[in-house]
Amino acid sequence: MMSRLPLLIVLLLSASNVLRAQSAPPPVASNDDGWNAPRALELIERARARRAVPRTDAGLSNYQAKATGHIYFFLDRTDSEERTLVRVDQVALDIFWAAPNRTKQRIVGLRHGNKLPNRMNYHLDHLTVVQDEFGDIIRLGDGDEVRDVVHPAARNSGDFYDFRVADSLSIRLSGAPDPIRVYEVEVRPRHPDRPGFVGSIFLDQASAAIVRMNFTFTPASYVDQRLDYIRVGLDNGLWDGRYWLPNEQTLEIRRQVPIFDFPTGGVIRGIVRINGYEFNQPLSPWLFHGARVVAVPKAQRESYDFPAGLFDNVEEEGLSTTTDLAQLRSQAMSLIKQRYLSGLPRLRFYLPNASAGLRYDRAESLFLGGGLSYRTGEDSQLRVTAGYAFGPGHPSLMGEWRTSLGASANLSLKAEHNALRDIGPIPGIPGALNTLGALVWGSDFLDPYYVSGASARVERRLDNDWSSSLELAYEDHRTARQEVFYAPLNNSGEFRPVRVIADGSELRATAKITHGTAAASPWHGSIRVDLGHFDGATYLRPIVELGSGWRSADLRSGLSVNGTAGFITGSAPPQRLFLLGGPGTIPGYSYRGFAGDRFALLGVEAHHTVLAPWITLRAIGAAGWSGASTTLPAAWLVTPTDGVRASAGAGIGIFYDILRIDMVRGLRGGEWQWVISVSPNLADIL
Repeated sequence: MMSRLPLLIVLLLSASNVLRAQSAPPPVASNDDGWNAPRALELIERARARRAVPRTDAGLSNYQAKATGHIYFFLDRTDSEERTLVRVDQVALDIFWAAPNRTKQRIVGLRHGNKLPNRMNYHLDHLTVVQDEFGDIIRLGDGDEVRDVVHPAARNSGDFYDFRVADSLSIRLSGAPDPIRVYEVEVRPRHPDRPGFVGSIFLDQASAAIVRMNFTFTPASYVDQRLDYIRVGLDNGLWDGRYWLPNEQTLEIRRQVPIFDFPTGGVIRGIVRINGYEFNQPLSPWLFHGARVVAVPKAQRESYDFPAGLFDNVEEEGLSTTTDLAQLRSQAMSLIKQRYLSGLPRLRFYLPNASAGLRYDRAESLFLGGGLSYRTGEDSQLRVTAGYAFGPGHPSLMGEWRTSLGASANLSLKAEHNALRDIGPIPGIPGALNTLGALVWGSDFLDPYYVSGASARVERRLDNDWSSSLELAYEDHRTARQEVFYAPLNNSGEFRPVRVIADGSELRATAKITHGTAAASPWHGSIRVDLGHFDGATYLRPIVELGSGWRSADLRSGLSVNGTAGFITGSAPPQRLFLLGGPGTIPGYSYRGFAGDRFALLGVEAHHTVLAPWITLRAIGAAGWSGASTTLPAAWLVTPTDGVRASAGAGIGIFYDILRIDMVRGLRGGEWQWVISVSPNLADIL
C-alpha cells in the first residue's frame, strides 16, 4: 500500500487544485476595486438621509397591517443535507405604526406542533416583525443573541464599515406594478474582530430607500456562546406606490454545544410575510400605551383561523436549503477575506456519532474513542479521532480535512487506520442499539472487517435538489477476528461467527448523484457507481435508490415506499457482495442469510398517530430478491433468495415514534421476529 499511497495523494491534491481554481470565488476586492469609492459613499449617504426623513413627509400618519408566518425548529447535519423536524410554530400578528415613531404589535394567533420532544421558548422578536429596519443599532434575541451592531445606514456607519457598489439590477416587489431598479451595496466591517454587519443592502435607485437587506454578523457580535451563525433577510415592499414598508423577513439561527463538535445542530428558521396594509385610518391614541408587543388570551390565540395549515410548506420552506441565505454565507466569506465567521470556538471535542465514543461488538469487544476538531477557516476544518479496541488490542485512527472549493463544492481528504466497516451494504440497526443487543442478547448486526487507507472526496451542489460527488480511495482490507463468543450480560447469548473476507488492497473510484432527502422532498433517490480494482481484478458496482412518501396535513399519518437495486460485473471481493435478510432489509428471515452479486429490495411503511405523542400504530412490508452468477463464500452459510422473499408485520412507535417495536413474519420460509429500531431521522447520530 505505501508504495502506491504517495502517488495517489499527489494525484488527488493536483486534482483538488484544479477544482479549486475552477470553483473558487473571485479574489476579495481591495480599495482599488471599488471599496469606499465616491459612488458607494454617495449612495450610503443618500440612504442615511432617506432614513432620516419622517414618514409624514410622504403623507403617512399611520398604518395597520396583518402578518403571518412559520417558525421551524429542526436538527441539521454538518456533513449531509439531512434534516429532522422537531417543532413548527405558526404566528399571526396585527401590526400598527403612527407618527412620529410609535409601534404596536398584537399576537392574535399562535399555535405549535412538536415532532420530537423539546423545551423551546422563542425570544419575542423571533415571533414579531422588524418595522424600522432595526434602527441604528441592531439587536436580536432581545439582546441575548446579538447587540451593539451598528446599522450600515446609521449616521456614523462610515466609522465602522467599508462600502462597495456590487451590482445594478431589477427586482419585483409587493405593491409595485413594475420592476424596481436597485443598487446592491456590499458592506464589510473595518474591524472584523468587533461586532459588525456583513452582507448587502439594496437601495432604490430613485429614492435611495432600503429595499432589501441580506446579512450575517462577525463572531464578536454573538452574545450567546452557543451560536454558530445568524443570517437575516429583510424585504420591503412599495405599498400604495409611495411607502417603503415591511413585506417579508427571514431569520435563520444555528446553535451547537460550544465545547463539543457533534455533527448535528439545532436550527431555527422563521419566515414572516406582511400584507393587508391600511393607511391613515383613525387609530385610538390609547392603542400605543404599554408594551410594544402584546398578545390576546391563549385560547383566542390557539383558535385563530389561520389562512394556511400549521405544517404547510414544511418541505419547501422549513427543511429545504434556503438559496439566498446559503449564498449569503459565501458572500460574507468573500467580503472579509475568508475569516472565521462562526460564533463557536475553533477547537472543540469531536465525535462523528455516538458509536464512535463507545460501542461493543464481537470483533472489537469494548471500543472507546474520542476526537478533536479545529476550524482552520470559515469553510475548512480538521478532524481527528482515536480509539482503542480492547478485544484485538489495537488502536483506530482517523484524520480528515474538509474545505470549500467555492460556493457550491467541498473537498475532503481522509486517512484511516483500523477503521471498522460493515459488509452490508445496508445497515441492520443503529450503532447504539447494536451495542445494547450485543451486550444483552449476543445479537451483533455487524459483519465487520478492518480498513486502512486514504481517500479524497469532492461534493458539488448542482441546484436546490440535486448534488453530486466523486471519491477516490486506496484501502487495505483485513478480516476481523472474532474476540467475543457470548454476550457479557447473558451467557446463553451466543454470537454468530465473523465472516471472513478477502484480504488485500483496493483502488476505488465512486461517483454518486443524489436528489433530495426523505424529509424535504416529494421524492428522493441516488445513483452510485463503484469502479474498483482489487488485487489485480476489476469490478463495477452500480446501486440505485429511490424513495417517496405521503404525509397528512397534520403529519399524524404517513406512507413511505423505498426501493434499492444493484449488481456487480467483473471480479469483486466477497466484501462487496449484497447481503439480505433480517432487520434493515427483509425482516422475518435469518439475518443476512441471503447473498448475491445482484439484488432488488422494496420496503413499504405506513403509520398513524393515535395518542400523540405516545403511541403511533405502524404497518410494514418488505420484499427482496438476490441472485448469484459467482460462487458465494461457503463459510458464510448464505444462498440466493431463490425467488422473491417477502415479509409483513405491524407494531407501534413510542414517544414521538422514536422507539419502534414491530412483530414481522417472513411469508415464504420465514419466521416471526421482533424488530426493535428507531426513527430513521435519528439513526445516523447513534
